[in-house]
Amino acid sequence: MRFLRLFSALLFGGLLVSPSLYAEIVYVAVASNFTDAMKDIAKQYEAESGNKVALTFGSSGKFVAQIQHGAPFQVFLSADQNKPDALEKAGLVVPNSRFTYAIGALALWSAKADFIHNNEDRLKNGDFNKVALANPKLAPYGVAAMEVLEGLGLTTATQPKWVMGENISQTYQFVSTGNTDLGFVALSQIMSQGHIKSGSSWIIPANQYSPIRQDAVLLKSAASSAAAQDLLDYLRSDKARRIIHSYGYKTE
Repeated sequence: MRFLRLFSALLFGGLLVSPSLYAEIVYVAVASNFTDAMKDIAKQYEAESGNKVALTFGSSGKFVAQIQHGAPFQVFLSADQNKPDALEKAGLVVPNSRFTYAIGALALWSAKADFIHNNEDRLKNGDFNKVALANPKLAPYGVAAMEVLEGLGLTTATQPKWVMGENISQTYQFVSTGNTDLGFVALSQIMSQGHIKSGSSWIIPANQYSPIRQDAVLLKSAASSAAAQDLLDYLRSDKARRIIHSYGYKTE
């Protein structure tokens, strides 16, 4: 009985408080190409911080529209720099919170083993039914794919076989389900722990397309959220960067 009275005194006196009482939930909008990496980072962050992370994945362009209309996100991880820049100019971002959290990489991938032999030969010989790529008007990975095709002089030859995804996630689905023989995807979608998970691929040299710099921002609605800022700080930590690198991204 004496122990229970002592425990109650410590608890209600503020000397013994469960960390979960102070845990916050951070609401994060995440570009679809960063899905697997962010799931791993969030899991590790939650275990270390006690905070919770609510992740929503999708098109960066759609997230911008939702944020402009008051969607309750606190952190935005974009697939490019343009959209965070637009939000910043609109006054929807905490000043000086923006930074590049990852530099994306592009790959030509097929769900079929031995279909692509780590080069552009399959694209050049045209021996495939369709090629998937993200819409360059909506997705930075689509812009990069177009740059590769133009650099190889294959834009006109391959255009009749294009199947365009709304975002890089849909583009990946076209290939993974076999609807297209091959497609331009984010390297992060097919890599884990530094290895290609399945199928066959060509990891396209970075000098064949403009750098895909992906920026993160703290949204104005979270200006007073210590947990949201803490999550962004964690995203820049060595622990998070090891995860980011394992999915084929680079960091600054």
